[in-house]
Amino acid sequence: MEIIHSIKPFLAVLASLLVTPFLVWSKTPNSRETWTFAAATMKFLIVASMVPAVLKGSEIVYTVAEVIPGVAVKFRVDALGMLFAIVSSSLWIVTSAYSIGYMRGLNEHSQTRYFCFFAIALSATIGVAFSGNLLTLYLFYEMLSFATYPLVTHHQDQEARNSGRKYLLYIIGSSVGLVLPAMLMVYDLSGTLEFAKQGFLAGTGTRALIGILLFMFIFGFAKVAIIPLHSWLPAAMVAPTPVSALLHAVAVVKVGAFSVLRVITGVFGTDYLYTLHFGTALCYLAAFTIIVASLIALSQDELKRLLAFSTIGQLSYIVLGAALLSPKGLIGSMTHIAMHAFGKITLFFCAGAIAVATGKKYLSQMVGIGKRMPVTMTAFFIGSLSVIGLPPTGGFFSKWYLALGTLQADQLPMLLVLLGSSLLNAAYFLPIVYRAFFCTEQQSMFDSHIKEAPIWCLVPLVITAVGSIILFFYPTIFLRLATLAAG
Repeated sequence: MEIIHSIKPFLAVLASLLVTPFLVWSKTPNSRETWTFAAATMKFLIVASMVPAVLKGSEIVYTVAEVIPGVAVKFRVDALGMLFAIVSSSLWIVTSAYSIGYMRGLNEHSQTRYFCFFAIALSATIGVAFSGNLLTLYLFYEMLSFATYPLVTHHQDQEARNSGRKYLLYIIGSSVGLVLPAMLMVYDLSGTLEFAKQGFLAGTGTRALIGILLFMFIFGFAKVAIIPLHSWLPAAMVAPTPVSALLHAVAVVKVGAFSVLRVITGVFGTDYLYTLHFGTALCYLAAFTIIVASLIALSQDELKRLLAFSTIGQLSYIVLGAALLSPKGLIGSMTHIAMHAFGKITLFFCAGAIAVATGKKYLSQMVGIGKRMPVTMTAFFIGSLSVIGLPPTGGFFSKWYLALGTLQADQLPMLLVLLGSSLLNAAYFLPIVYRAFFCTEQQSMFDSHIKEAPIWCLVPLVITAVGSIILFFYPTIFLRLATLAAG
């Protein structure tokens, strides 16, 4: 494997961080949003420039500073990190456009603060994606937690403050209480925190100790929302919809899932976990979360809350795929990061567009909305198909590989969980689409004056919906990166 030393990973992290002073100094909304687009585009171009080298099997490395002997703040771009970076950096551009339509459409306050913390959050996300060791990952994980708190509490009312406290309690409490001590114990056992192809903990501790460390990391990275550390995510839906869309469908929650994936593959190693037989226990933990979250979603009337519980279940697909400890399961887990991101961000965009155009947020108030907002609800249908895992959307491929992974790992119960949860996904999404389009004029709850949301809201959701379909026909880049990472 060729190691390339380059400052590019560090520049990708800095691109959105260094733009924040210009956002603060901007005298007009137009100039502020121009700086946002410039930073988002620059970040994506830097990330994209590293793709060819990674696809050839090379790794790009850059060390910022050594903290203690043998442990540095270090970036390493490999296939798994590149997959996550492409998703988050590309979708930030789309979400920036959507934010203009949403924030201006509802005349939201403190828009400069919103765009600043959004930029900082994306820096932290890329920092996690390109982390070369456990310390660097932990630092950017915590940076993301603090950067997203002002976004969750954006409305600054009592509900937002309560949700923000719960957010910090779960996210910071778990990482400080579980991940930090686990990281110190790992360093004491092995003398390193550097991620390795098949981990670095083999032969360093007893089976019981390794098991305790594994589950300290799984529950400590609470952004992945494994039950019972999940209730912060529905509470965080009080945030503006663009925050829910990118941070709670892509960045925040996927950082949790990515961190779990990185620890399983780069700290413990799938071969080592297989010899210790910990995969099955983790599978059942993920399966429990998938089924319970899907059942709760069935009972929700508020659209964003339904999407939140759906996200909790979908995140555990990623954990389940990793826990299978099989190559195809890992490929399904990694590709689900991308496929779910495009489908779920489309659904959140649609929820925000409905709120901007109609002021409605409850499903019981949306009968007939498809006749007034056909573009939005068609995109909603496409996003639903992707999350369910049906063609012609990219979600089909990740669930296909997850299913193959259960067979490869000889885990038939997990295959039944995947199939059953997909039926539950269909049970809570498809009736929404049916009631939106197939009702009489008398049943419709919307007058003829209701129309689509502003163009800045509408175009992004069309882009991500079309993206979900394109990923069905051209999933190559994500499949190649996942295959390289799982190999």
